[in-house]
Amino acid sequence: MSRNSGWNTPFRLALALLLLAAGAAFARPQAPLPFEPNVVGAGTLRFMGFALYDGRLWSPSGRWDAEAPYALELTYARAFDGEDIVGRSIDEIRRLRAPDEATLARWEARLKAIFPDVKAGDRLTGVRLPGQGARFYVGERLLGRLEDEALADAFFAIWFDPRTRAPDLRRKLLGRQ
Repeated sequence: MSRNSGWNTPFRLALALLLLAAGAAFARPQAPLPFEPNVVGAGTLRFMGFALYDGRLWSPSGRWDAEAPYALELTYARAFDGEDIVGRSIDEIRRLRAPDEATLARWEARLKAIFPDVKAGDRLTGVRLPGQGARFYVGERLLGRLEDEALADAFFAIWFDPRTRAPDLRRKLLGRQ
């Protein structure tokens, strides 16, 4: 028996418990959901090797269905200005859906009224409720609602449209590792 083996066992146990507790903190979304959440998939969005955010997709069945409720939770790895988040979102909506500029301007104003600045560790959750639009939360706090179905669809297309700029993240979120 080595001199360090007695120390290693308690240390390993403590580390395992710490990792288990950290994982449990992310075992369920923070936002109140109108369904019992089952994880569909999870992944990290990276840019030039740097993590931007971790995403988790939740649904009642554990499978993604655009016609059924689901929740996309993003845990940010760094700080972002809310206006930058909205600007990038509008750029992607323009690329994927190409609505007219008047519609985009209206949608941009609506998203700016909802999205805050974020810091590392913040969790934003978008809850898609087909037929009702979407709700957005930071942690457990409601940020706002979108009642415009076209805007809600266009927003979530950023991640779930097959033409997304992040196909690896899409695949992981949809549980297609």
